[in-house]
Amino acid sequence: MHMIEAIVKPSSIDGIKSKLAQVGVLGMTALECKGFGKQKGHTERYRGGRMDVGFVPKVTLKVAVKSEDLDKALEAVTSAARTGNVGDGKLFVYELSKVVRIRTGEADNDAL
Repeated sequence: MHMIEAIVKPSSIDGIKSKLAQVGVLGMTALECKGFGKQKGHTERYRGGRMDVGFVPKVTLKVAVKSEDLDKALEAVTSAARTGNVGDGKLFVYELSKVVRIRTGEADNDAL
């Protein structure tokens, strides 16, 4: 089992959700966040003046997948989030040692 953590633009959430559903991955958690990378924030105008804003609005998506579904899920997220512009986001993948569904007590792949 693996956890995919994707930091993406807020506008790409619906597309990612649809693509994941198409490959059979139905659950994810979304957290609003702010950050910056190569784009180093952005500039906004306020009352005629320019202000450098150090952080850009992003969304962190967390998706737990079975190991056999990992490549399909990564391709789904990547294809839905990619615009080709700076700031499309990043994916982080790490292994999960244990997953438990609290309601039923199911564990590992059965809990996903």
